[in-house]
Amino acid sequence: MTKKDIVLKITDQTGIKQVDVKKIVQKTFDVIVDSLMKNETVELRNFGVFKIKERRARFGRNPRTGESVPVPPRKVVVFKPGLEMKYKIK
Repeated sequence: MTKKDIVLKITDQTGIKQVDVKKIVQKTFDVIVDSLMKNETVELRNFGVFKIKERRARFGRNPRTGESVPVPPRKVVVFKPGLEMKYKIK
């Protein structure tokens, strides 16, 4: 499912103009990304939690040469689904 699919479903279910729904959906995503950039946790009840986790530095392996290469530490976004989502997906 793409962002456009989400916009179309919301438009069909609510009758709100597609342009307006698209702006709202995009703004929602922007707010989530901005919060994560500030290292804040985004908790959406019954949906899940987005947060930033730091991966430590490690050594990886170049698959072509087998040579060991350092991989620097980095931040990644993790998502933990809420209880309601877990029950619905089972």
